[in-house]
Amino acid sequence: MDTIDSPPGTWDPPVAGSGSDWGEHGVHQFAGWHCHWRRYGPRDGEPLVLLHGFGACSGHWRANVAGLAEAGYQVFALDLLGFGRSDQPGIALDNRLWSRQLQHFLQEVVQAPAVLVGNSIGGLVSLTTAVFRPELVRAVVAAPLPDPALLAPLPRRRAPWKRRWHRRLVLAGQALLRLPLPALIGLLRQPLLLRLGLASAYYRLERIDHDLLRLVARPAARPTAARSLAGMVRGMGLRPRAATAPALLSRLERPLLLLWGARDRLVPPAVARRVLQRAPGHLCRLHWLDAVGHCPHDEDPAAFNAALLAWLRPSTP
Repeated sequence: MDTIDSPPGTWDPPVAGSGSDWGEHGVHQFAGWHCHWRRYGPRDGEPLVLLHGFGACSGHWRANVAGLAEAGYQVFALDLLGFGRSDQPGIALDNRLWSRQLQHFLQEVVQAPAVLVGNSIGGLVSLTTAVFRPELVRAVVAAPLPDPALLAPLPRRRAPWKRRWHRRLVLAGQALLRLPLPALIGLLRQPLLLRLGLASAYYRLERIDHDLLRLVARPAARPTAARSLAGMVRGMGLRPRAATAPALLSRLERPLLLLWGARDRLVPPAVARRVLQRAPGHLCRLHWLDAVGHCPHDEDPAAFNAALLAWLRPSTP
């Protein structure tokens, strides 16, 4: 594990003006893969781990870390496999594997139970980790929680022969999807097309700046990007029902906060209501964030941090 040492209880240099390159950087090994992570804040602060969404990376929390560190938290952020500066393997990638990566990170680097805060797919990874390794997790924040399985009832168990044919059909469909992936990755490197894509996720278009474009485009320019994206298509498409959000929510034993953009076009408000129907009522709370879309933490970081901190410390004036 490659880390940066400094005395306990000290603060890192200010991150103001550093944009998506904030914090101290480190690398740890998980199952032979290099995984990039960042840290900022007091070394004796309660750990809070930030997890990015699809196409993003740890730098996407550029506008949140300073405020969370000022509140006394030791802030970590992890690049999930396939994203950011972590390795881009060609294996099947899904929320189970990313959760195992996160579990290893919590044990080897954080070394204490942490609050997990995830944007989009990062929220699903956080939920997965809280269900399978609750002793490593204090609470989960999903902003928002995406999963196509939330739009339909849990699938019935199929007979073995039906499962085999279902798997073959899924693999065939994914083979077709993989054909244009290099071209799709190439499109992500074009600033105009990338900006249009981000506009589908962001309601506040003024937040789509050069720093954000660079943050998303850099990983897509790596030669291993297409094979990694193919692995995500394969992995997420073949998940067992136990790894879908509806099944995970039914097993949740940790507090869950949903921070949902009222203008989210990718995972609309109707999905939030589905989550509330499936999660244990005494553990789950939904908080709407006005005039933001799919990336509420970056579109309105002040409102996001305020809602998060108010939930974590309700007695704080």
